[in-house]
Amino acid sequence: MSHDPVTTAPEPRATLSRRKLRFAALVLVAVAAIIVIMGLTTRRMADARLREWTERQAVPTVAIAALDQRGRRATLDLPGRLEAYSQAQLYARVSGYLKEWKADIGTPVKTGQLLAEIEAPDLDQQIMQAEAGLSSARANAELARQTLERGQSLVTSGAVSKQDLDKRSADSANQQGLVKSAQANLERLRVLEKYKRITAPFDGLVTSRSTDVGQLINAGSAGPPLFVVSDTAKLRAYVSVPQNFVPSIKVGTRAQLTVPEYPGRTFTATVEASAQSVDIASGTTRMLLVVDNASGALMTGAFANVQLELPTSENAIHVAASSLIFDQGGLRVATVGPDDKVVLKRVTIARDLGREVEIATGLTAEDRVIESPPDGIATGEQVRIAKRTGPNNAAENAPKPAPSKL
Repeated sequence: MSHDPVTTAPEPRATLSRRKLRFAALVLVAVAAIIVIMGLTTRRMADARLREWTERQAVPTVAIAALDQRGRRATLDLPGRLEAYSQAQLYARVSGYLKEWKADIGTPVKTGQLLAEIEAPDLDQQIMQAEAGLSSARANAELARQTLERGQSLVTSGAVSKQDLDKRSADSANQQGLVKSAQANLERLRVLEKYKRITAPFDGLVTSRSTDVGQLINAGSAGPPLFVVSDTAKLRAYVSVPQNFVPSIKVGTRAQLTVPEYPGRTFTATVEASAQSVDIASGTTRMLLVVDNASGALMTGAFANVQLELPTSENAIHVAASSLIFDQGGLRVATVGPDDKVVLKRVTIARDLGREVEIATGLTAEDRVIESPPDGIATGEQVRIAKRTGPNNAAENAPKPAPSKL
């Protein structure tokens, strides 16, 4: 009986392969564990950094404004209107026709200079009639006087009674009164006759002429004036000053004027008078300034910008207007205390200077004022003070972005 040979696999090689597989699996498990542990650790560190960054960002960063205590020149700019220091509107006192005019607008004139002449035939006839009436009254008065003298010479002889003499005396006195009345009427008409010549009342400039040769002239001031003469050597400037600035602007205060027709040029003015009353409608007080206009550069009726200089305080505290807080608590300023916590202080404003305000009460020079307080800031809130750096270091103070998550 024959036997077949038995074939068997090499056991050592299979055992080695199984060992290698187990070792590789252990290595893979270890690597996976290390990766998981590193990921968890990194995430935990990132969460910690994010939590720290978030806490830092929760504390607002504020900038401290530098308080300015220097006395600063402050001005008040107001619109004004220039007027002649003296102005005369010339009307006719007699009726007639304009015979001729001698001065047109823009003509400098002297006191008493003839501007126009009126032809008044009605007045001339009244004067002739008054002269005739005066002559008649004088003749009657002379006759009454002679009659009285004859009666006085005959009264002693009895040719004239005492009663007749009294009548002659009364008639003579009455005739003398009529002479004075006629004389007064003639003088009145002769005075009116002088108004046929319209003359300049003072040295100045003719700023208006509203008549021409042959025009019918009516006596009185019902229509426009025939001429307007203005004294332009000095001008008046009227401004309306707000009530709260009135105590600061005294008589004698200097001011600077500018007009549109001379850009860059200023004219000096002086406060001469104050109305000392407040207009109910506008809440302002009218003040008068005088401007020297000897050069004649300025014109009457022109608009002018008046810059009044206000007195300054040596210990004034100026802060930026952005530092003010207006809310239900009133007008306040946010300051930072020694512990870097917010302290809201109530203040009052002395003057509004535009971008800055002058504080009257509520602040001291040692206070650290927040330049632009964030909305909703409250007393006791913790803040960080931003460092003042130049442009090269600005990036260092910029908020850092949140770390990325793995």
